[in-house]
Amino acid sequence: MIKRFIIAFVLLVLVVGGIVGFNMFRDQAISDFFANMKPPAVTVSTMTVEPISWTPGIDAIGTVSAAQGIDLTVETSGIVAFVSFTANEQVPKGKVLVQLDDAVQQADLTAAKIQADLDDQSLERALELQKRGVNTDVTVDSARAAASASKAQVAKLQAVLDQKQVRAPFSGTMGIPKIDDGQYITPGTTIATLQDLTTMRVDFTVPEQAYDRLRIGQPVTFGQTADDLVYKGAITGIDPKVDPVSRLVSVRAEMTNPQGRINPGQFLQVRVELPTEDNILAIPQTALVSSLYGDFVFVVRPPEDAAAPAEPASGDGSDAVAAEAPEPEAAQPPALSAFQVFVKAGRRTQGRVEIIEGLSPGDQVVTAGQNRLFSSVPVIVDNTVTPALDPVRTPTPAGGDTAEAGAAEGAGE
Repeated sequence: MIKRFIIAFVLLVLVVGGIVGFNMFRDQAISDFFANMKPPAVTVSTMTVEPISWTPGIDAIGTVSAAQGIDLTVETSGIVAFVSFTANEQVPKGKVLVQLDDAVQQADLTAAKIQADLDDQSLERALELQKRGVNTDVTVDSARAAASASKAQVAKLQAVLDQKQVRAPFSGTMGIPKIDDGQYITPGTTIATLQDLTTMRVDFTVPEQAYDRLRIGQPVTFGQTADDLVYKGAITGIDPKVDPVSRLVSVRAEMTNPQGRINPGQFLQVRVELPTEDNILAIPQTALVSSLYGDFVFVVRPPEDAAAPAEPASGDGSDAVAAEAPEPEAAQPPALSAFQVFVKAGRRTQGRVEIIEGLSPGDQVVTAGQNRLFSSVPVIVDNTVTPALDPVRTPTPAGGDTAEAGAAEGAGE
């Protein structure tokens, strides 16, 4: 009985030990497999960091108004006889736009002119009689005063008659008519708007910290988007007072509008251009990654273990071993890995960000594909997927590789 129990116990120990040993072997094999397995290479695009000429600027949002723009109205009340303009019509300076009924004023002016002619004739007769010595100075003075009063009355009635017309004070584009023929209107009634669209004013505000960097005549660029600043202008006015509530400074600039694509009342992106700075390190904003720990980029470098190849051992047969080394192995491109580098970012403009600390000239920075990266992961560089940077202002030069083209674009700015 005891012998059977001992045999059963030994068999149980062997079975349990085998199971435990197998599990330990399996876990160690899995650990060794994953420890030696390299992650697959990630395809990325890169650019070479090089010093460029940086044109800093002050960005703002401005409101457009015409350099000459008014809402037309009448000076006197009356019934509209006719409207002689249409919407969006280009009118010259002095054109009659609206005529009010002026029949009464025309009759009064005709009567005043007749009376003025009569008084002029009376003055001439009085002067002739004075030369003959049969007329007194008092009679001549009375006739001269009557003639002058008649001329003043004619001028007054002519002015009243002119108030029945609305003329274009300057050349420009008419808006939509807001009155109709036969309508009775009073002073202050808006007829339409008249805007000169050839020259536009843009009013915007900048922080008070930028006040000292503003100058009259400073170049300014405008556009409907921050990436399309195609209009040129210059600062024409700077408010000498800082708003005590908003701590902003009001600035006015003028721009030409030859095609009439910008209309009063629009919002425009504004950029005041500052003096150019040289030897600035800048990278595309797409290359910069922000996190709770700070801003960082991925830099492509050879892995540390492949940085320096091993020297062949000295002694007999070393030349033979070197001769037997396979040629294709030496022709393989060097292995590359992406490494996380924390940087200090500075100013941003035109899709680029200034790097103050963390990078050096010649570093290859990942510009696309970094969302799949982690430090020391192997990468494959494919610059055919490099995103374009500001193609309007800095077109990519023909020829050359994409990384060099990106650096040339940065130098163009």
